[in-house]
Amino acid sequence: MAKTDNIQEPAVDTTEQRIFEAAREVFTQKGMDGAKMQEIADRAGINKALLHYYYRSKEKLYEMVARAIVGKMLPTIRQLLESEQAFEDKIRGFIDFYIDIIGRNPFIPLFVITEINKHPERFFETILPKDLPRPEVFFSQVEAEVAAGRIRPIAPQHLLVNMISMCIFPFV
Repeated sequence: MAKTDNIQEPAVDTTEQRIFEAAREVFTQKGMDGAKMQEIADRAGINKALLHYYYRSKEKLYEMVARAIVGKMLPTIRQLLESEQAFEDKIRGFIDFYIDIIGRNPFIPLFVITEINKHPERFFETILPKDLPRPEVFFSQVEAEVAAGRIRPIAPQHLLVNMISMCIFPFV
């Protein structure tokens, strides 16, 4: 199945936007497996036939919604991790961004964790873009900070996972 990485939310105040918002609510509350097209149609204030006119299948609608959810975060995370800015500024910016975006979209962490646990292959192969943020610059900075004695010894991957975990913990 071909994958489009620049999925955008539909324009505001359209039937398509109402469907998207209804689907986002249902998918984030119930996941792909628990979502019903009839419930999405009811929440959007349309009939099921019109829903199927816009989105031929639940899978296509789910993919669009899930990509939009993940897409809210990845471009900025990429920019932060791959930038050459000072180490402390990078960490501060990363944490500020993560808490801000999740504070405005508190459903994201639980949705992502639940969907990865239920269907990791679908999430990693279909939802995530192929060009994920590359943390090598960040990892090199962590290693340099450890070598200079400015931070305690820690594996760069562990620091990144710890930062993400501490940011999302209050929301899950």
